[in-house]
Amino acid sequence: MGGRVEGKVAFITGAARGQGRSHAVRLAEEGADIIAIDVCGPISSHTDIPPATPEDLAETADLVKGLNRRIVTAEVDVRDYAAVKAAVDSGVEQLGRLDIVVANAGIGNGGQTLDHTSEEDWTDMIDVNLSGVWKSVKAAVPHLLSGGQGGSIILTSSVGGLKPYAHTGHYIAAKHGVIGLMRTFAVELGQHSIRVNAVCPTNVNTPLFMNEGTMKLFRPDLENPGPDDLAVAAQFMHVLPIGWVEPRDISNAVLFLASDEARYVTGLPMTVDAGSMLK
Repeated sequence: MGGRVEGKVAFITGAARGQGRSHAVRLAEEGADIIAIDVCGPISSHTDIPPATPEDLAETADLVKGLNRRIVTAEVDVRDYAAVKAAVDSGVEQLGRLDIVVANAGIGNGGQTLDHTSEEDWTDMIDVNLSGVWKSVKAAVPHLLSGGQGGSIILTSSVGGLKPYAHTGHYIAAKHGVIGLMRTFAVELGQHSIRVNAVCPTNVNTPLFMNEGTMKLFRPDLENPGPDDLAVAAQFMHVLPIGWVEPRDISNAVLFLASDEARYVTGLPMTVDAGSMLK
């Protein structure tokens, strides 16, 4: 165990699987205890992506415990500020402090052009991927302030928070908004030695990307596209010869931003994008 965040406590949203689980495990490997929340159920009716389950969150907990770290979990919808606050408060009471916040929870839905996006899809997207990020940080900041030791907040945006893509306009709007939240929180909290940054991944090998809807979106020319068909199209997004990155690639960026190695890094949209922003 390297100990880059030894003795610290991290609050992670969307931790049942995918990037959130990876972040929890990676930070635990480096010495952090974890407060992990996830809705563990469906958000939007307009998606083919199976939701995370309570069993997924329990598996995250087992993985962290297997690293001899403590973890507190709760099934919470980030749209519900009171529930998020209660989970953070309870976690800090049990683990004793809070140092790191990773506002990672997010959804994908729709796939229409903006003028055909339903109001329900728009509302779900903004409420989870933007307002849920704000509510998660809002619930955590009092504990960072009361600790008096500063802290690190990492928001999950996307390359879609830095440039547009068609057929995902509501997602693009939410993720651009996350960059605005990050920069404003960084300005407002800097005086307290609290750093605020964002990770901006390209495609990541998680259920949010690896699903039938995404494959059809990338390969509308095929009736039943699979991962190999997706890879051919997705690779065109990047300078490096890959179609997607792995969750741990993002977790390594989160770890850096959470650690003292990044002690003077704040307000940064850190891309992990295989060169996507160069195209």
